Amino acid sequence: MENILECRALTKTYGYRTALSNLDIAIPRGRIVGLLGPNGSGKTTLIKLACGLLTPTAGQILIDGKAPGLESKAIVSYLPERSYLNNWMCIQELIRFFQDFYQDFQPEVAYDMLQRLNIDPRDRLKNLSKGTKEKVQLILVMSRRAQLYLLDEPIGGVDPATRDYILHTIIGNYNENSTVILSTHLIADVEQILDDVIFLSNGKILMASPVDEIRERQGKSVDDLFREVFKC
Repeated sequence: MENILECRALTKTYGYRTALSNLDIAIPRGRIVGLLGPNGSGKTTLIKLACGLLTPTAGQILIDGKAPGLESKAIVSYLPERSYLNNWMCIQELIRFFQDFYQDFQPEVAYDMLQRLNIDPRDRLKNLSKGTKEKVQLILVMSRRAQLYLLDEPIGGVDPATRDYILHTIIGNYNENSTVILSTHLIADVEQILDDVIFLSNGKILMASPVDEIRERQGKSVDDLFREVFKC
């Protein structure tokens, strides 16, 4: 199966601090992958490298066989941990902005999801609750026909009902040839949608495995294994 993301001896340092150390990863198409680890483990750094927002200190990161750049940005849909949207904009303005910026953006998909949630596209972001803003951001990201979705803490800081909606949206709006990589420390909430997991700690891979193998060989859930490995 063709890999959508590869890391080859990937290293990223910030001054004297090493955020990622000699990572080797190959992630194929058509998978939902959990990038799991405690705060400071390197999850956000890896995602930003894949988006081209950071450059490696050493080694390589490849998206569809190429270094991150203009070509990769056209096939990667990124949800950052913090909002980058302007509060003064209304939702329909954001939809037009995404439509102008991304050739694979599907406005009809975005409007359909907004309607299902009873969110008025005329509303301005500044007037929305935190949970509704999170939903709008995810709708915009998942309305693209991207090949790789990079979601940084998509369920952090929202209520359980919003978490359920976000996970349902992730499952329902990516195609089978695309890959979703989502980082989180809320393992129990996302475990049911994951195909594979990567455990990161202090910038190194502790384990990479299909979820089914963990359940069959270890006889435990991903959440239980995570707590055992990280002593939490």
